[in-house]
Amino acid sequence: MVKVGVVGASGYTGLELVKMLVTHPQFELSYLATTTGDTVIEQLHPSLEDVITFPVEKADVSSVAKHCELVFLALPHKASMGFAKDLLKEGVKVVDLSADYRLELDTYEEHYCEHEDREHLDSSVYALIEYYRDELKTTNLAAGPGCYPTATLLGILPFIPYLDTSAPLFVDAKSGVSGAGKKLSESTHFVTVNDNIFAYNPLKHRHAPEIAEKIEKVHGAKMNVNFVPHLIPATRGELVSVYATLKEDIDPLEVLKKHYANDRFIRIREKPVDIKSTAGTHFCDIYAAKNGNGLFVNSAIDNLLRGASSQALVAANLMCGFDEGTGIPTIAYVP
Repeated sequence: MVKVGVVGASGYTGLELVKMLVTHPQFELSYLATTTGDTVIEQLHPSLEDVITFPVEKADVSSVAKHCELVFLALPHKASMGFAKDLLKEGVKVVDLSADYRLELDTYEEHYCEHEDREHLDSSVYALIEYYRDELKTTNLAAGPGCYPTATLLGILPFIPYLDTSAPLFVDAKSGVSGAGKKLSESTHFVTVNDNIFAYNPLKHRHAPEIAEKIEKVHGAKMNVNFVPHLIPATRGELVSVYATLKEDIDPLEVLKKHYANDRFIRIREKPVDIKSTAGTHFCDIYAAKNGNGLFVNSAIDNLLRGASSQALVAANLMCGFDEGTGIPTIAYVP
């Protein structure tokens, strides 16, 4: 058994990690922490009453190193790198769910803040599993992609060789409110969200440069990414529609089926996808169609799982030499 911990156990992604780790056959949950500590996990998350009882400490590097061989950092952007750099020096493997290690230095500092761990940034591996599987098997630092980039990239990357990359890429993305985290804001207030849908940060959201950067990393293609996220009145789930221009005639579904033939957590659908079929799972469902040279790609994920926690757990499985599907949820919350 590999001893693991979660720093940031009070949030939604921390809860999802605990729920999976409780039954994981190869990982032993040995440490839980928040920035304040002094509680137990079932008080933070009453849904875990009679499932697990475990102390939650105030996050401390030496304590993590004492108890863990690998740790998940479910912390806000800018906070993770302060912990990660010291944990890595202690020999602890790190899976970071924030943005702190997922971008190139220039991109990160333009859209977030000055980076304080440039030493490890260069050695991090972007944990988009289907594209960095082999690299994750040998790294000590995995950087979880954003939820919107995960759904977008898994949908559009197979098509980049067939696209007119001089034409703009339009991404229409919709997410459940849990993607905003537990902290209340005016835009996530029940009265604002209920019976409503609205765009936020259109064309300016910092996931756009992440999508563009990874397209260039994988295919060497520079694309103008126009990204518009929306908040929908749902707890969880994410639906992405991507619009692009083809440069040659293809069968979109055949491209997807061939590209992902060996990827068990990608499901190619024969009709447009929905968020309910992936809720509670690690699956990404993808559909695509064309009209002349216009391409439509439609993907759906659970924003808290495939978009964060289960993708982090798959990365940890690979980093520790386990099968990537070990302990990964596959049964959807349907109906």
